[in-house]
Order: sequence, then C-alpha cells, then structure tokens
Amino acid sequence: MRLGINLGYWGAGMDADNLAVAREADKLGYAVCWAAEAYGSDAPTVLSWVAAQTERIDVGSAILQIPARQPAMTAMTAATLDSLSGGRFRLGLGVSGPQVSEGWYGVKFDKPLRRTREYVEIVRKAMARERLSYEGEHWTLPLPGGPGKPIKLTVHPAREHIPVYIAAIGPKNLEQTGEIAEGALLIFPSAEHLQDTAIKHLKAGREKAGLTMEGFDVCPTVPLALGADSDVPALADTFRPYTALYVGGMGSRKQNFYNQLAQRMGYEKEAAEIQDKYLDRDKKGAAAAVPQKLIEQTTLLGSVERIADGMRAYAAAGVTTLTLAPAGFTLEERIASLRAGTEALERAGLA
Repeated sequence: MRLGINLGYWGAGMDADNLAVAREADKLGYAVCWAAEAYGSDAPTVLSWVAAQTERIDVGSAILQIPARQPAMTAMTAATLDSLSGGRFRLGLGVSGPQVSEGWYGVKFDKPLRRTREYVEIVRKAMARERLSYEGEHWTLPLPGGPGKPIKLTVHPAREHIPVYIAAIGPKNLEQTGEIAEGALLIFPSAEHLQDTAIKHLKAGREKAGLTMEGFDVCPTVPLALGADSDVPALADTFRPYTALYVGGMGSRKQNFYNQLAQRMGYEKEAAEIQDKYLDRDKKGAAAAVPQKLIEQTTLLGSVERIADGMRAYAAAGVTTLTLAPAGFTLEERIASLRAGTEALERAGLA
C-alpha cells in the first residue's frame, strides 16, 4: 500500500504551509499529492505550482469538477500538466453536487452517471490525440451544421496514457468507476465496511469491462491526528465539524451522497439527526450528534502504533493508495503527522 497526501482546498493564508507539506511528502516518498477545488482556488494552478517545486511525487486533481469545464479543456489541462511535471499527473474527476453545479456553474445536475461516462470518453479521445468527434446525449462534437471540424490536440503529454480517477460514493457510480477508470477516489472510508460500501461495486464494474482489480487504484482520503491513545476522544473532536459538514450540510435534504453513505454504514438515525441540525443552522449540535464510533472508523487517530493497526486494516480491506489528510494548526504539527504516516506504514509492514 502506498501513501498519498491531500492538501485540501488552497488559500486561507496557508499557501506556504501547503507547499512545505507537499515538499516534505516528496522527500518522505509519498506517492501522490492531491489538490481539491470547489468554489475557491482551482486545482490545476495549485498542482502546477506544486509540481514545479517537487521532484518525484505525483500530482493529482481530487477533483477537477466536471460541470466547470468542457471535456476538451480538461484534456488540454491534463496533457499540459503531465508534460510540465514530467509524467507525474493523475486526472481525478467528479460531478460535484447539485448546489455547486447549479449554483456556481449554472449547469443542471442531471444524469450524472451518463454525463461522467461521456466526459471520460471525450477526454480519453482528446488526450490520445485523435481527431475529436463525438455523438452523445450531453456532447456532440463538432456541432452539426456549422463551421466546426474534427481537430486534435497539439500538445504531446509525457505519457501515452494519463490515469483517470473518479470520485465515487454511490453504488452505481462506483460500479461505473470500476468499468471506465483506473482508480476511485473515496471519502469517509471505514475499513470495516469498505468491501460492502465500495469495493464490491468497483469489482462488479471491473468484471463488466472484462477486467480484474489488478492495477486498479482504490484511493480513499483518511484524516489523521497524531497523539496519545488516551487522547483519542479529544482527537476525534477535531473532526466533528468536518464530518457534520459532509453528512449534514453537503447537498440538499433529499440529495446528500455523504449522508446516504453514513446510512449504508449503519448510522441511519444518527445521519438524519446530524442533517436536521445542520440544515437548521445548528452546526454545533450537528457536530455533537456525530457518533464517536463513526469518526474512529473513518480516521486514523492516536499513536503511531495505533495508526499502523488502522493502516493494516485498510490494506486488508483492499486499499492500494491511502491518502492522508493530516490535522494540525501549525506547519510543525502537519509535518509531524506526515512523518508519523511513513513510520506507521513501516511498522505495519506495508512500506
């Protein structure tokens, strides 16, 4: 099992710290550094900056939002980043959610599975430098009856094949991801539930495409907080607002993928309470309603040895790249967590 680092969203005065974290991860041998985007900083600019100041670590988008860009633009961006980084780019994609898609980008959030499939097909054709023509439900290239003609990408990526990852949560999206991508970006992964909530669906998609899980990258993001084992309850409190935000506040009452995931993990009543409180603007109450067990199942908390035990469980569940999101209010704390991650991986016998 390899390790990755998730820098999250850029900005908020943490740019220099995030770069220092990425450079330390590069020195420690982390496999990949991911950057996110929502409605703040964009991922490609951040990744180009990180790639220019690191040597070995891959840089990946987690995610480039599908409603934000036409697929050909994404292919151009991927090819450029792969070329500039010397073949170190990983293309992570996702449809985002209804509020961002429709509220920020003005793109209707409908038929996300079909939209994702078509998007990936067009991106692959463009990155392969084929003359781009496509007839689908969401995109037709070139537009009929006009001056457009099939053209091809002029930039040569560093590699013939840039790996595509898809952020997936629901069973149907996971199955399609297994079918059409090289990796899955997962969130709130519980080693105890991972086979039933994600991997069995990914396997079904791989089988549909005539493939196995060999070479497919199961890549969850897991928050990490280093401390004494006796401090685990307090360390868990660090992630209560984070968990409450996703389970309670991401999406609408009827369409919250993270809330549905918590329900599939056995927290139906708790997920409903968290959402009710969060949507009633009682964020503190929502955070307090997050079960301690849910946080412990989806994070790595405590001593290096305890974290190593958690890493063994994730590896046994089928994780191939464990992306860490280290907690810490200072750069020193985040660097210490990074180093603890590599030490734990070695203690777990997984390095």
